[in-house]
Amino acid sequence: MINSIPLGDAIEAIINFLVDHFSFLTRAFSATTDTLLSLLEHALLALPPWLFIALAALLVWRLSRNRGLGVFALAGLGLIWNLGLWSATVSTIALVCIATLVAISIGIPLGILSAMNRTIYRIVFPILDVMQTMPAFVYLIPAIPFFGLGKVAAIFSTVVFAMPPAIRLTCLGIRQTPPELVECAEAFGSNRWQRLVKLELPLAAPTILAGVNQTVMLALSMVVIAAMIGAKGLGGEVWKAIQRLQMGRGFEAGIGIVIVAIILDRVLQKIGARKR
Repeated sequence: MINSIPLGDAIEAIINFLVDHFSFLTRAFSATTDTLLSLLEHALLALPPWLFIALAALLVWRLSRNRGLGVFALAGLGLIWNLGLWSATVSTIALVCIATLVAISIGIPLGILSAMNRTIYRIVFPILDVMQTMPAFVYLIPAIPFFGLGKVAAIFSTVVFAMPPAIRLTCLGIRQTPPELVECAEAFGSNRWQRLVKLELPLAAPTILAGVNQTVMLALSMVVIAAMIGAKGLGGEVWKAIQRLQMGRGFEAGIGIVIVAIILDRVLQKIGARKR
């Protein structure tokens, strides 16, 4: 009989070590994230649903400059309210907003560093390859010992799952800057910082926005999966429907997720198209 390599035991030992010695960091992250999430949820729920829907439809129309998309947002969010899924939808939107904000706050700077430094590129991108091929459910495992069950653990796993596109596409956008433009900038005496801020980032903006779009979509999908560890929201409604064999209720929550995903995706696509 061949002895198996104790890979799982080694990973478990590493996680236990991090939990034992870095719990102060996870507690700080948990407290900050929970506070931000509660404030955002209470602020969104403080508005009457009809007013929130009207403002959201107006904002979608203004950002996308597409009247049809504004009407879709009005009708879609109105349907969600009518189905009794409004609180769950607001909770999902708050989770996606916080997770996306954290993911792009880490991902875009890492993408810039990867584009500027070859060593960082060679370290970061193999890790991204592993992160993007790992099944989504695996990210729920380390979230539980670090943060326990609940929304903070869901945000942690969502950030890790959704961050790679922001890093990859930021790096790609900067690296695709035409060499002749780089030479022109250097000929006029631009230093590395000026070249990045005034040339490379403006040209890379559409690609970076595409990365943000993908990050938002991945965050929404992961928030739904994270209902298994107490994320609640629309994913929680789907999870409850599965447990209770309420097929109709499960499809209603699924339709709500689709409506939110379409609105976010189309708005970000329109903004990216204008940047191009």
